[in-house]
Amino acid sequence: MHKWRLLVGVSVLCFSSYLPAETSEFSYTEQLDSDNRMKCLYGYFAEKTGDHDFAVAILEDCIARWNDVYSMLLLAQIHENGVYSASNPSRSTALMKQGAQLDDEAGYSRLARYHYGKALYEGFGTAVDKNQGKEYLRMAAREGVEAACEYLEQNGELC
Repeated sequence: MHKWRLLVGVSVLCFSSYLPAETSEFSYTEQLDSDNRMKCLYGYFAEKTGDHDFAVAILEDCIARWNDVYSMLLLAQIHENGVYSASNPSRSTALMKQGAQLDDEAGYSRLARYHYGKALYEGFGTAVDKNQGKEYLRMAAREGVEAACEYLEQNGELC
């Protein structure tokens, strides 16, 4: 008799794992149509759970609504790595350029300038333009992105 109850208990437990989970207002799946800018952070959570379609939808909406540089950087990384679709270096670099030309309060523009500067210097997703790349890298370095100065020095350039 005990074996039967155990088997029923295990069956109920296994079956319940296939039932759809209830969502909460804090679930990233509930954020797509939100007018709250905090939803941009949910794009990161969606990406880390492997829901690339949802992540891209949230990030693109954040860029369209608020010119959100954090979203530009994360979406650039998604396009660079090819996790959503085939790797697209030119789309990745275009997003970094867009973020590099802004000034956000959180400081993500500084990181965009660093990454865009490297892309220009190396010709990643764009034509090589070492002079303009150095300008963006030096600007990022002046704004406190230490990796920008390190990159320049590793390539024999003055910071």
